Amino acid sequence: MLPPNPLGAAVGMLIATAVLYGIEFYDQVNPLTNLENHGIFPRSVSGLEGILWSPLLHAGWDHLWANTLPFLVLGWLVLAGGVGQFLAVTATIWIIGGLGTWLFGAPAVHIGMSGVIFGWMVFLLVRGFFQRSIAQILVAAVLFFYWGGMLWGVLPGTPNISWEGHLFGAIAGFLAAWLVGRSTRSQVTSGGPGTLAG
Repeated sequence: MLPPNPLGAAVGMLIATAVLYGIEFYDQVNPLTNLENHGIFPRSVSGLEGILWSPLLHAGWDHLWANTLPFLVLGWLVLAGGVGQFLAVTATIWIIGGLGTWLFGAPAVHIGMSGVIFGWMVFLLVRGFFQRSIAQILVAAVLFFYWGGMLWGVLPGTPNISWEGHLFGAIAGFLAAWLVGRSTRSQVTSGGPGTLAG
């Protein structure tokens, strides 16, 4: 399924991307701010604030550039459920994925939007099964064919890559898809609004 307002969704994602680039630009021209230090530092009380800030921070332009295309495309597709569902799904991934990284991550600073991106990817891959939607399953098949290889990123092995952030973002995306599916089925049955339904 595509967003009901594709152009509006695209503009929204472009604005969100511009915010990420603005933050990175500020960090680059003000190196003494060391914004990267506000990422998630596992099992440290002071590192808890990183759950909120980590996805907004990147380790340079290359890191941000690598996240840009999947951020735009996957975020745009998640908007198919409406702005309300997009915000609820993203918040679920952002907080639960960040908390999992804080609890179990390696003792280093974890930053970057890729945890949220992995969560969106898994959400898009499985939501059709939870919502019993053929259209969404077809979208998932196309996504898996094109970007399925990125899922290997949930495994350790690549230096300086937060596979823990990827893993817990993916787990949170699965949870968000289950909640949306349950909410949608409940809404259809009762005729009332669902908790994560847009």
